[in-house]
Order: sequence, then structure tokens, then C-alpha cells
Amino acid sequence: MSCSSFRSAASLLLSIVSVITLASCSSSLPAAIAITHVTVIDGAGTAQLPDSNVILVGARILAVGPSASTEIPRGARIVDGSGKFLIPGLADMHLHLTGAGEPTGSREFIIPLLVANGITTVRDMGGKVEYLKKLRAEIDSGKRIGPEILFTGPYLDGNPPSFQPSIVVQNAAEAAAAVQRLKGEGVDFIKVQSRLQPQAYYAIARESLKQNIRYVGHVPDSITAAAASDAGQASIEHLTGVLLGCSTREEELRQRQLQRPPPGETLRQRLTRIRISERDLLDSYSQEKALRLFRKFAANRTWQVPTFPLLIYNPMGIPLVFGRMQNRMDKYLPKSVRAIWEDGRSQGLGGGVNSKNIPDYYKGFFELQDLLEQKEYEVVRGMNEAGVSIMAGTDATAPMVFPGFSLHEDLAYLVKAGLTPMQALQAATSRPAEFLGRSAEQGTIEPGKRADLVLLEANPLVDIRNTQTIAAVVINGKFLSRGDLDEMLAGVERFAASH
Repeated sequence: MSCSSFRSAASLLLSIVSVITLASCSSSLPAAIAITHVTVIDGAGTAQLPDSNVILVGARILAVGPSASTEIPRGARIVDGSGKFLIPGLADMHLHLTGAGEPTGSREFIIPLLVANGITTVRDMGGKVEYLKKLRAEIDSGKRIGPEILFTGPYLDGNPPSFQPSIVVQNAAEAAAAVQRLKGEGVDFIKVQSRLQPQAYYAIARESLKQNIRYVGHVPDSITAAAASDAGQASIEHLTGVLLGCSTREEELRQRQLQRPPPGETLRQRLTRIRISERDLLDSYSQEKALRLFRKFAANRTWQVPTFPLLIYNPMGIPLVFGRMQNRMDKYLPKSVRAIWEDGRSQGLGGGVNSKNIPDYYKGFFELQDLLEQKEYEVVRGMNEAGVSIMAGTDATAPMVFPGFSLHEDLAYLVKAGLTPMQALQAATSRPAEFLGRSAEQGTIEPGKRADLVLLEANPLVDIRNTQTIAAVVINGKFLSRGDLDEMLAGVERFAASH
């Protein structure tokens, strides 16, 4: 056992001993919560536990067992779970807390939406270190209710970078310096982006290994997905490079992708060029090549975060028109964020385009998107069957990807892709805990683990969309009733109306 694993195990044992001592010695336990007669879906993939009591003391789970034999501490707050279902707190493993403006954007808009949707852990995949550290400190200290935050800080990218904040890395020396800097600033992962050149990318891989920090993100345009997996990339986001890696014309299409757009290219010419490339990608898909790639991912433990909400609402990197949005949570969207999304739509599809005014040359674009969507489901299904580890993530706040709500959409898309409801649920609970090296702390409902839980009105194993029937959330031991969550949402709605 490593020193860090030993310390984690010792800390967990001390925690369990502490809460047991508290339970036995105190005549009144105002901090204790008992969720009674509930059906527990523990996230470990085991059978459901009907008519169970779950006892919480502080920020830990004290006991899980049959209601007939699991004693409720005196003074505990009793929550009747009859007819309800208890799952672990959910994790969104790809979002951007600073993507909607800062500092009030995250605090007043994103964080409450995450909590109200049962999200208790997030992995921020690109933002400013100083702000993320401050936000995390506010949550960890109890000053603010919010999910546990892990983050990458700025992207490492080529010149010019795709997004900000970025650190431009063009050679081995710059790569080593960037990884060392970010490690020193306390990031949890290194994030690689699409425009990195091979020399810089492989140097990042070597330095990350040397610094004992994992690197995650996009497969750069100049690198194959197979090479990224072999180099040690811990997770691949948005299926970047995966479809290309399944093509019999992979290198030809990669070189075409690397070519700069011709000067003066019109929007219509751009869409035509994209359509031709994506059509060639679909037509050259090889089941045999795909299986070889998926087996490599499984052997190398290269995790995948498809981020279906991004793929569905921002196909080929172009935000869809707002008219295609269905049941979207517009009232929670600040006007300033809507303006950003509208600007992205205008740049991607041209001004004046809406659901009632789509030029003929867009129709082929949308038809192709439908074909690509089906192929992406096929790819995720194939990876799952090959034993590739998959996690849930959304890329909120990309255009039309709402924080919180979009994670439930992602779970539904994962089931549509072929995962079972249990596997989809695990993609947002026990699998992220495993990826983070925190299985001893979170991800399942077991004694000694963090009290991060979601109480549901309906069974998500019957219909994964039932993860949206939230009756209450427990986050780091704090119980939030449906009324509390509704007040959070009302606060976001008020903030959205004035910002």
C-alpha cells in the first residue's frame, strides 16, 4: 500500500470510529439524519436494498441496513423515504465553472443549479486557478453550499490557442515549465488541447509522469487517439480523435483537418467543407479498426467522457439554432450568458438563422448531424462492450448546455447509446470515484463514506430519466429538502432576470 493510500485508509478508519463513538456516547444527536424505509441503490452495481435505513452523522454515512434492525440514534432528524429511492451524489466530470462569467456567474448561477440537480462532485476542465481555488475554499469551509471541486486550470495548447485561459506550449522546455507551474499552483490534472504539436504533447506526457500528475483533455489534431492512449492520457473528452481513429482513411482525413481554411471562405463554403469531411469520416468507418482501438483504450485504462449534451447541441463545433432546443431551462439563463450563446450561434450558423428560417444548404448539415449522432452512440456502445471506462460529463456552460440539468440528459444519452441504467448511473457515481482514486471516500452508499446522496421519487433503474425526480439532496452531510432546492432555483431565476 502506498503512503497516500495508507493515510487515506487511516483517515477513513478514524472517521468511522469518531462517528460510532459519537453515536454511542451522546444522548442527543442533532447532527444525525435518518432516511428511513428507503430503497437504496448503492452505486456498486449490486441489488437494490428495499426498506432500508441510512443513518448520517455529520458529513459521513454511519450505517446502512434493513429498517427493522438498523437503530436510529436518539434526536436524529427522520426523513421518511417510503416509496423513494436513494442514490449516491452525482458527478459531472467535465464542465467549466468560469464559463459564464466570474465571480458572480459561478456562485449565483452555476453552483446552485448543480446542487439542485444532485451534483455533489465536479471536475472543472479549464479555468482560472485563482478563482477556482477561492470558490473551492468557500465551499470546503462551509461558507457556500456547493459540490466538491477538482480542476485543471488553464489549457495547454498550441499557437494560437483554441480557448482562454491557455498557456501556449510549443516545445519540450515550455511543456516541462507549464506542467511544473500548474503542479505548483495546485491543479488536480493537466488539460491538453487540440492545437498542440507532437513535440509539445509528448513532452507534456513525459513531464506529467515525472511530476506524478495525470493529464486529460482533447486528443490534439496532430496526434492519433491510439498514440494518445499509449502515451498515457488519462481521459479523452468529447470523443476527440476517436471517430477518426476508426477510419480506414485516418491519416488522409487528419491532414485535411490540419489544413487552414482558404482565405475569404464564406459560411456556405465552410459548412460544405465540413460536410464533405464528416461524410468521408462516416463512409470510411471500420468496425475492425474501431474494435482494435477500443481494446487499446481498455488495456491502457484510457477513460472516456463523451459529453453527449455538447455533441448533440454543438455538433461539429457549431452551436445549433435555439429553435431546436426542447424543454430547455431558459428562465435560469442569465441574459449575459444568452448573449454569449447567441454570439456563438451567429458565428457558427450566420445571423438571422432560426428554426423557421433555415436556408436549403443547412438541411444537409442537419441530416449529417443526425447520422453522426447515431455513429457516436454506436462508438460509445462499442467501447462499453469492450470494457472501456466511461464517465458522465456535459461541458456546461457551452452554448445550450445548462449546468446541472444537462447531466441528467447525458445519463439518458448514455442509455440510448447502449449502457444499462445501472451502468449510466455508475458513470456519474462510482466510476468517477474510481477515476479520482477516491473509491474509499465516495461514489457508493456505504458506512464511512461521504454523506453525498440524492433522494428520488422514482426508480432510475426502471427509467434513467427518473434521476430528475429529485425529492432531496444531501451534500457533505447537509440535508436540502425539495423546498430548499426550489428556493435555490428561484434564486437563480431572480439572478438570471437581472443579469
